[in-house]
Amino acid sequence: MAEPTTPLRRPSRVSTPESRASIQTSESTSGEIAFDVFVKDIASGSDQARLALAQQLKDAGFWKGKISSKFDIKYYTALLELEKNHQGQVALDKMIGSTTSVTRYDVLANTIAEGGEGDGGSKGPQKNTYVTSASQTAKLLNAVAVDLLERNLTKAEQTKYLKMINAEQRRQPSVETQGDGFSTTIGGVDEQQFITEKLEATSEAKNVRATDAYTILMKEFGGLR
Repeated sequence: MAEPTTPLRRPSRVSTPESRASIQTSESTSGEIAFDVFVKDIASGSDQARLALAQQLKDAGFWKGKISSKFDIKYYTALLELEKNHQGQVALDKMIGSTTSVTRYDVLANTIAEGGEGDGGSKGPQKNTYVTSASQTAKLLNAVAVDLLERNLTKAEQTKYLKMINAEQRRQPSVETQGDGFSTTIGGVDEQQFITEKLEATSEAKNVRATDAYTILMKEFGGLR
């Protein structure tokens, strides 16, 4: 009695990203087998074949998390996602009058080639910690200090505030989300605002403000010429 074959044997030979992008399709020209038969064929295939297909399902975005050759609910759920996309393609082809027979493996290969399902090529949110150097911060520190303290900061003061800035940058990393043709960043530290708030809280800055206010008042009343 001949041993049954499964449609998994051809994709199981795939071993590189390039070859995974050109997954072989079913030899049937009369349309795909029913989904339940497709699932049973996969379940009865070898561990090696199932693991290869699991990797392809993950590459396409149909499989979430760590892959496995074990045929369980996680594997079945990934196949359901593939089937939804396959049925959608079949319905579309019928609507536009296409005579080309599209297999599940066609849909899988095309989805992989397009960068995965549902994420638009997005890399997802990524936390990036941007820590400024002493040279990058020195000019900004002195610019704010001249405005608030009417002087440049000393080297020791620059080192002190740089450490405070870097600590805040590590505490509040920026979150970047990238996709096809776009990139957005939220969070992070506004260095100028942070430095301004720290210097404004010093007694020296308060004294400078008080002195400036007194000087303005005296000029208005003619006390200073």
